[in-house]
Order: sequence, then structure tokens, then C-alpha cells
Amino acid sequence: MRKRRMFSTALLSLAMGLSMFSTGAFAETTNQSEKASVQDSYRVLIQAPNSEKAKLQSNYEVHRNFGKEGFTTTVNEKQYEALKKNKNIQIEKVEKVEIQAKSPIKATASPSTQVPWGIKAIYNDSSLTKSSGGDGIKVAVLDTGVDKTHVDLVQNVEQCKNFTTSSTYVNGSCADRNGHGTHVSGTVLANGGSNGQGVYGVAPEAELWAYKVLGDNGSGYSDDIAAAIRHAADEGTRTGSKVIVSMSLGSSGKDTLISNAVDYAYSKGVLVVAAAGNSGPSSNTIGYPGALVNAIAVAALENVQSNGTYRVADFSSRGNPATAGDYVIQERDVEVSAPGASIESTWPNGRYNTISGTSMATPHVSGLAAKIWSLNKSLSNVQLRTELQNRAKAYDIKGGIGASIGDDYASGFGFPRVR
Repeated sequence: MRKRRMFSTALLSLAMGLSMFSTGAFAETTNQSEKASVQDSYRVLIQAPNSEKAKLQSNYEVHRNFGKEGFTTTVNEKQYEALKKNKNIQIEKVEKVEIQAKSPIKATASPSTQVPWGIKAIYNDSSLTKSSGGDGIKVAVLDTGVDKTHVDLVQNVEQCKNFTTSSTYVNGSCADRNGHGTHVSGTVLANGGSNGQGVYGVAPEAELWAYKVLGDNGSGYSDDIAAAIRHAADEGTRTGSKVIVSMSLGSSGKDTLISNAVDYAYSKGVLVVAAAGNSGPSSNTIGYPGALVNAIAVAALENVQSNGTYRVADFSSRGNPATAGDYVIQERDVEVSAPGASIESTWPNGRYNTISGTSMATPHVSGLAAKIWSLNKSLSNVQLRTELQNRAKAYDIKGGIGASIGDDYASGFGFPRVR
């Protein structure tokens, strides 16, 4: 595989984005009123006529400006209540999102295998010794960042940007102090490393756009995520590139900013792939943004055979049984499924780890999409999505709660594979 120059410039349940600042070492030195101030602060989206908006923006620090969609800022409880009484504006709390993975097992200095079971499964080759493909396709992983010096990833990192700390983004900053983003990125495109001893992802020749949208605790805000989605779409247009946005994150609530950003990116030719969530096996538990019509929601499979196929993990969120069987994607439908249980991949500080979750299933599909697209760049994102659906139909999933013949609410169309 050819080496690439790393550019120096360059998560679905609710979680409190500021919770880490109200515990631990800070707890002993923070008085009660200061604690209340932190705990009672909100990031909000404000929509208002231009004259009113200008006045509000002079009184509140703007975090993100979305033009006609409004702007976001942070307010305390008193300010929030006062703004709600202003009949000239609309105000809503910004959704909080988090990673969709269970606790990692234990970081190791070397992988237990170079080709994890999920990669072999998606290639439909139990004797696979290395993966290939993805050249020229940009995969924007929106997550906790990435260890851009990891030996299995360093050659593929093309962009590195932090959307959590600025009104725009910080170029060249995407440090991953959580591990989730590095793990997800490895499943997409880890290349075995220059030492030849590392792991392989699905499409090791794809280029990584590492966009840090979540904090070190694995949670973040929808306005930062929406900004990163739009930026990936605009970068695709600017560079004339085929772009896949991969999001192993989410929330139980639908968010206007992310919904509009996904629609915007899809209209610009971007393929959007997102985790279904880890709230299964009950039905109607799929989270957002995976639940959106213009995003591919991915369920998680276990390395277990049931009814002659892989089995959908119990933790994997399920869609709506009422809309199953028609091979038509509606809101809150699972679209496809992929390996998501006990997945080994890259980890910060040049290490490796094993995690489970729909977070781990999502990058398998993102990597497969990159591999397919690289072989036929004339495909539109809509045509590529159809190809993924057709490949999923070819390997129907019949194992697990809710899984059945055809389009079902647990596994969607099935498991798309290389062959």
C-alpha cells in the first residue's frame, strides 16, 4: 500500500456533557453555588428575527452560528427561564449524545490476531490474512478523536480537526483520550502497520478525516456534531472527493440541527452511516442520527451462528416491527447489520483493545462502503446505498430476537459483505 503524508493541519443515550467537571478533584474545591452553576448550565439553540438575534448575540457568547437555523450558546437556569419568556424567540436545549459501545476489555501491546473475526466475516473469508481497497475515498469518523501516530493508522490520517472547543474547529487537533474514536477508525481502515504486526480494517487504503466531536468522557453536543457533518460535506465538494460520514454515536431524541445536517450532507453526495444504538432487544429503541431516513442505521451481530446465520446481539437496538418486511427505509428502521460484538481494533498509545456495541458494527459498513466506492467512483451516494442494501439481501440474518426471513426490525435487510 502506498504511504500517505499526514497533514499537519489538519456517540445513543443521554449523558451529561459536563458531568466530569462536577466530580473528582474539583468536588473538594468547588462550593455549592459554583456546583449549581455548572450543573444548571445548558447549551441551547436560539432562533429569532435578525434584529432580535443581533441583540442576543451581543449579550451571549455564540458557540455555533447556523444562520437561519439560529445560533447556540450556553446559559444558566435563570437565563434559560428568562429567554423562554421572550415571545420573539424560540429556544430549545441542544441534544447531548454519546458513544455507542460497552466498556473495553483490556488494552494490549499487540493484537491477538491481525484479521479480527468481523473483518473475516465481512469479507466472507475465514482464511483472510489481510484486507485491501478504499483508495481515494475519504471516511470522516466523527468521534472522540484518533491516535494519529498509531502505527496502523498514521499513513491514512489526512485530516485531524477538533469541533468541541471552538466556534469553528481547531486544525491539527484530534487527540483521543478516550479510545473509542481510535478503535472505530481502525475497523474502517487500519492497514496492518508499517511493522506488519498490526490489525487490518475493512478498507486499509481509504483516507481518514478524524473529526473530534465528543469529549474525553465520550459525550458531546449535537451542534458540534452538526457542524462537523456539514464541514465534511463541504470538504468533499471543495476537494472533489467521495465522502463517507461514519458516526458511532447518538441519542434517544431527535435533534433538528443534526437532522438538517444529515439532509444537507446527503444532498451533497455524502453517504451517512450511523449506529443503531445499544438499547435492545426491545422494539422501537433505535436512536438518532441512525434513525434518520438519510442515514444508514447499523445493527450489531455476534460471532455466533443461529438458524444458519450470524445472530443479532441482544443489546443491539431494534427498529419498528410495523414497517418491517417491505425493504423500504422509514424513520427508526434498522437498515443493515454487521459485526459488533467482541471486536478487536486499534487503541491509543499504539495499543489494541476489544469492545462491543453498534459503535463497532458501524465502521464495518463504512469501510465496506469505501471499498465498494473506490472500485466504482462513478456511483452516486444513493447508488452506493442501494448496492449495500442488495449485498445485505444476499446474506439474510435469521438469528437473534426479532430476526426473521427478509427485511426485519432487528437486522434490517441483512449483512452486506465484500462477496
